[in-house]
Amino acid sequence: MLKLESVKSLKDLRETLKMKRVALSQKDDPQSTIQVKVTMATCGIASGSKPVFEYMQQELSKRNIPARVSKVGCMGFCYAEPTIEITIPGKDPVMFGFVDTRKADEIIERFIRKGELIEGIIPINYETA
Repeated sequence: MLKLESVKSLKDLRETLKMKRVALSQKDDPQSTIQVKVTMATCGIASGSKPVFEYMQQELSKRNIPARVSKVGCMGFCYAEPTIEITIPGKDPVMFGFVDTRKADEIIERFIRKGELIEGIIPINYETA
């Protein structure tokens, strides 16, 4: 249990908690943060989407990239599982297929951080998953 030694430490704790609350509320707003949707239907799980989901959650957090990683059902690209959809605020969603943890690292570094187009993009014909 946290022991507060002074009024200043209480105020500091209050400010820290306020900042975390604001960050969490923005994280849930699809317009203000990067959205990462990982397919977790039967075909995705069988193809290895669970480690990809866990990797994306851990690495985005570790690299201080504000993103919401969520599980979604089938996106209709079973042949390319595991698949993920990345939506960067203000841009169209981009779908990647055959994603493993190595490809997920490349997506984080090159596509999300640098904005580069990389191999593995699936042409999509829908608005969003």
